[in-house]
Parts: sequence; C-alpha cells; structure tokens
Amino acid sequence: MSLSDNNGHLDPRALKATSVKATDPASPADEPASLKITSASADPKMFMLPWEKPLATWPADLLVNLPRGISRHIVRFVRVGDQVYAMKEITRSVAEREYELLRQLQKLNLPTVQPIAVVTGRHDDQGEPLEAILVTKHLRFSMPYRALFARTLRPDTAEKLIDALAVLMVRLHLAGFYWGDVSLSNVLFLKDADAFSAFLVDAETGELQINLTEGQREYDIDLARTNIIGELMDLSSGQLLPPDVDEIEVGNRLVDRYHSLWSALTDTDNLNPNEMWKIEKRVNRLNELGFDVDELEMNTTDDGKRVLVRPRVVDAGYANRKLLRLTGLDVQENQARRLLNDLDAYRASTWRDGEDLEIVATDWMREVFEPTVRMIPSEYRAQIDPAQFFHEVLDHRWYMAEKAGHDVPMAVAVESYVRDILPTQKLDSKELDELNAEADSGVIDEQSTYGDDTAHDDDYNPEYDQDAAVWAQ
Repeated sequence: MSLSDNNGHLDPRALKATSVKATDPASPADEPASLKITSASADPKMFMLPWEKPLATWPADLLVNLPRGISRHIVRFVRVGDQVYAMKEITRSVAEREYELLRQLQKLNLPTVQPIAVVTGRHDDQGEPLEAILVTKHLRFSMPYRALFARTLRPDTAEKLIDALAVLMVRLHLAGFYWGDVSLSNVLFLKDADAFSAFLVDAETGELQINLTEGQREYDIDLARTNIIGELMDLSSGQLLPPDVDEIEVGNRLVDRYHSLWSALTDTDNLNPNEMWKIEKRVNRLNELGFDVDELEMNTTDDGKRVLVRPRVVDAGYANRKLLRLTGLDVQENQARRLLNDLDAYRASTWRDGEDLEIVATDWMREVFEPTVRMIPSEYRAQIDPAQFFHEVLDHRWYMAEKAGHDVPMAVAVESYVRDILPTQKLDSKELDELNAEADSGVIDEQSTYGDDTAHDDDYNPEYDQDAAVWAQ
C-alpha cells in the first residue's frame, strides 16, 4: 500500500483526484466575484442552499440534529435531498486544501469522510464576503469520541478507540500521508463488532508525500499521545471516563499498538531455507489483522544461506472483500469477520460443507441475516448499522443461551435485544443538545462569521496554538 510508483512519483490516482488546487495562503488568488461550487455530487439541490447566509444562521428546517465533535469552526449537518452533509465554514485556502487532500485520500481507498464540495465566492445580501464552506458526506452511524463516552460504555472503550486510531495512523502513514494534527477529536468512530473503526475527518494540517520519514511518523505518534492524554483527562474532569482508566497508560498504548502493527506490516523476515512455513504463518497473521498481501519479495543473502522475505501489503479489508463477494454486504472489517463466522456456522449446521459457498451464502442472507435486520424498529434504523445490530444480537443470544442452559431461537433473541438493550444505546435529546453546545463552545470564529471584527483577535493563528490540535475536528 504505497503512494509511489517504481519511479518515485505520486500515485496517479492521487494526482488526478480533483481539479481543485489549493491556493497559497501567503499569496492568495483573487476571491471569486460570484458563487463557485466545485462538487463531486451531481445533486442540483446543492445549488438551492442559502449560501448567502452565514452557516450559523441557516434555517432549522435544513439542519439535522446529530452529535458534533468539538471544533474551532462552525459545523452543521444539513439535509440535501436524501443525503446528510457536514458543512464546515472556513477560509478559502483551507477549504480548498482540505477538499483536495480528502479527494486524494478517497481515491487511494483510505478511511476518511467523503468530500462532496467546496463552495467559494460567497457573499451576503449586502455584498460582504463570507468564508468558504467545505462539504463532506455524513458518515452514517459514526460518532465523535465524546458522544461515545456520553453513554454507559465498557471500561475498555478507551483502549478500543486507541486501537482503531493506531490502525488508521498506520494506514495513512503507509500511503505517505503526514497528518500533523492527530487527536481523537479529528476522528469519527464506527462500531465494528466488538471493536471500532476510525475515519479521518479533518485534514487541514495534512500533507500527502511519496514516503514519510521515520521522524515524520514519530512526530505524528508523539503528538497523538500528547493530545489523547489531554482529551482523556478532559473527559475524566467531566466524569465521562470510567474511574479506573489511566489516561497516560492509554496514551502509551497508542505508541505500542502503532509500532507493533507497523512492524507486522513492514518488517523483513530473515529465514533459513527450511523455515518457509513461517511465511504462510505471517501472511495468515496479516489477514487476521485485516490486511491483504499482494506480493512477497524474497531475496537470498550473499552467502545463499538465508532468505529475506518482505510482504507487500495492499490494503486493509480482507474479510470485508470476502463478505462483499459472497453476499454483497459492504461492512466494517470486524463485522465482516463475525458475519463470515456465522455463515460458516450456518453452513455446518445445515450439513452443506461440500456445497458451493456462494450458494450457501445466498440462503444464509435470505434465511438468517435479512429476517433479523428487518426486526430493527423503524425509530432506530437511522441510528444502528444493520451489520452491527446483527453482531450484537448474536452476542445477546449467546448470553441468553448460557443463562437458560439451552439454545435460544434467533427471533426470541432479537425481541429480547430490542426490548432490553437497544433503548440504552440511544442518545436522548437532552444529552444530544448538551454535546452540541459543548462542541460549539470551542468555536473561535463564530463572531467573525457575523462580520464583527472587534470580537476576536485578528492576529490569532491556530498553527501557533498548543490547544488547537485538541480542539480541531
């Protein structure tokens, strides 16, 4: 999974990702005299939005009340047709740069929010210029980390978030992306079976290169550790963090998990010729971590007595791609692994081990998966991913069977889960309002949005603010 080709050039997918090229803040180009929308979406409703109004004043009937993370900019969720988009009001150069970077990362199949549009040349009814807006697609079922801790979660939730962030950092670094502002605040999390998946949501400070130096990677790791410890201490002061969680230990865990995964993906094995079985063992280990191996590079030492083996990792998503091929379900990696395990159990229980797996998978979808997820109550369908629901029902069914001492029908387990467990996972309106009020408290440019230049420090530069990385989203 490398951004460069054999000639040391950037991946053509990244080079051709977008027509938007960010302007240099030191010598900016002239602001467009009229509204300009560069969009990856063909939805004509995009042009009907009130771009002439500051984002903070957009009418309530356009907005969707979803949990927002702490940000130093105005952020709102807006419904456009059947889609929900995140709108962030920022300077033109930052908006264009972030849109360009996100488009490049998307073309490289990396886990980020999907960029939809960059809107420049905005003016209010009096002709005064307004800041640009970056539009990204809302990552369905995702949550900022503070929203996760607003619920009653297991004590190991912090560790699981860190594990997901470590995977995200490794994937981005392998692709040559220098983040420069790593924190929990700059990530959205999706439940992924018993774990989480992390997605980059803020690329303002990032830079895409052919390869990163060890120093660049270590700087990102050290910054992440510092920011995470601070964010967890902030949660602890608000009594949102379980009391037995050691913030410094969790921050150190990120460093350990990152280095362990980086080593597993990039180290070269030095083997005896009769130890080739270790190659298969390593490939299987990489598959378990969710990564595909495209090629194995093998060279002998000068004396011919040792073999140097290094795998070329393509990308994460090993189980995801297998499940997608069998069923058409596009889910997170750990969810895919759990669903594949249930498919295997179904295959064994129906005595069809010798039958084509694609045919068995079709029957499993019709007889097991689809009837289960159809039982999600309508009021929860926008809040829980069907694959995650299926996984959690399987867990609940296992606990019910253990308590009862016998197997429990799937339908009974679903009814029990919907009645007793699902309601506890929903944020009520009061919790949601408190989270979003807290998110808005970090905004530093709200007054400037209204044109009151006396209400903020014109000399402020977030690059020199030590807290900016913690606030950033």
